[in-house]
Amino acid sequence: MARYDVVVVGLGAMGSAIARALALRGRSVVGLDRFTPPHSRGSSHGRSRIIREAYFEHPVYVPLVQRAYALWAELERESGRTLYRRTRGLMVGPPGGALVSGALESARIHHLEHEVLSAAEMRRRFPAFATKDEMTGVLEPRAGVLFPEACVAAALDGAAHAGAELHLDEEATAWRAEHGRIRVETVRGAWSAGQLVVSAGPWLPRLVPGLPLTIERQVLHWFVPGGDRAALAPEVCPIALWEFASGRLFYTFPDLGDGVKAALHHDGQTTDPDRVSREVGPEDTGEVRDLLRRFIPSAAGALRESAVCLYTNTPDRDFLIDRHPEHAQVLIVSPCSGHGFKFAPVVGEIVADLVTAGATRFDLRPFRLSRFG
Repeated sequence: MARYDVVVVGLGAMGSAIARALALRGRSVVGLDRFTPPHSRGSSHGRSRIIREAYFEHPVYVPLVQRAYALWAELERESGRTLYRRTRGLMVGPPGGALVSGALESARIHHLEHEVLSAAEMRRRFPAFATKDEMTGVLEPRAGVLFPEACVAAALDGAAHAGAELHLDEEATAWRAEHGRIRVETVRGAWSAGQLVVSAGPWLPRLVPGLPLTIERQVLHWFVPGGDRAALAPEVCPIALWEFASGRLFYTFPDLGDGVKAALHHDGQTTDPDRVSREVGPEDTGEVRDLLRRFIPSAAGALRESAVCLYTNTPDRDFLIDRHPEHAQVLIVSPCSGHGFKFAPVVGEIVADLVTAGATRFDLRPFRLSRFG
């Protein structure tokens, strides 16, 4: 049985970044994935992902995403790939809603550059947006788009170049602690390591039973603009999050050449990652099309394409980054509740800190498993 410092199970956004960060620190790493990433079976696909700084979910995420910006730039230089495009970002909703008030709280606490815009100002500056008079906007300059398939491929290439051994299409089926090490069994054999990192996304509950996680089916859509395409170009049109009802959000991208991408954030069906329906029907598209008609009418043209993605949700929708309660050599990483992709390289750095030094400079208390009792 081959012996390593660390086995990483799951090589999507988080796992690929973790494998790279550990290998760059000189650790012997084997990475396992049940598919060949980047792939479209889990949570790290969809051609575009939002990165934003005035984080409405909680100010604790801001230092993490600021570090992630620097690490994405580093990976971009290393790989020679385009991983990020700045478009600016607009958070739109009622002034007292969770989205606008949360973004403003993060911006003020962390002294982030931002503008507060009235509905009329948003309509003037972003002609494609039909913002309602009762809405307020928070505009941040650094927000933009990450290209997930390129990001995962770049991280995997970086991991391999640094010495990580990557085994694709090799599903991890079980693990156990024995003789002070961790034995990981797969469909092809077994691996032994001093530490195990489980970053398997929607398959995590099978490898670590008893975690308070649910898997949610999410549907992404691309629409052919039916009006002024120039007003939807990324040079003019920012990425946007919209609080269209109390606590309910959808998000939109400018037209990056494949139509306007739009989707609801949460509200999907609870599912199983191996049994999820990947067929998309009218019941999946109707509400999103109606929202585009209300808020970006020129984007509500013909449906060009749809895809299914999976969220791995905690009860409070904050992350889970912690050691196994019974096995300190096992780190549980990645249930990011649908908003984690942008943090992948800083999560990789954090895990490398924990594995090599036992601590990190970032505050992980909000992400501990013990918060669920």
